[in-house]
Amino acid sequence: MKLVFATHNQNKVKEVQALLPPTISLLSLSDIGCNQEIPETGETLEENAILKADFVTHKFGYPCFADDTGLLVNALDGAPGVYSARYAGEQRNSEDNMNKLLSELASKKDRTARFETVIALNLNNQQHIFKGIVEGEITTEKKGKKGFGYDPIFKPDAYVETFAELPLEVKNKISHRGRAIHQLLTYLKNYGNDLGN
Repeated sequence: MKLVFATHNQNKVKEVQALLPPTISLLSLSDIGCNQEIPETGETLEENAILKADFVTHKFGYPCFADDTGLLVNALDGAPGVYSARYAGEQRNSEDNMNKLLSELASKKDRTARFETVIALNLNNQQHIFKGIVEGEITTEKKGKKGFGYDPIFKPDAYVETFAELPLEVKNKISHRGRAIHQLLTYLKNYGNDLGN
């Protein structure tokens, strides 16, 4: 079975493919000739994930999964949330996004926050939703060189390091994206095993 991961990032595709049964072949957006930006006009992470998965399934006819991730800060009423990637503008610059967030939290005592990833899977004329959440807090300064996005200013609960300081294998086990992907993979492995019977 061919399954599309709604991303142009071939490294992401390879990472997930390595964890799937051989009965499932994973394709990227580039692999199916989808070179356009899929509109993310939803008001929630779940809506955006569904929009992307539905776009691929309806336009290209493939079963597909798509993800959307956001950082939700309690003192900012859940912002940046669905706008996390473009919080400081359409340039989608991580440094600008972090600087804006640190500035807006400068006078706040409550720095608790959480990362959420939502995955929408369209398979066999059914839609399945998987969610991963990790609780933590926003630090007062950037720390660490690993990771991407807001990782240098997010410290997960029970850790003294930010996501950008933690080894990748540790981050992947506890992160929002890691938890959502694990749920997806568990489902797909069972599905793939059924295909192989």
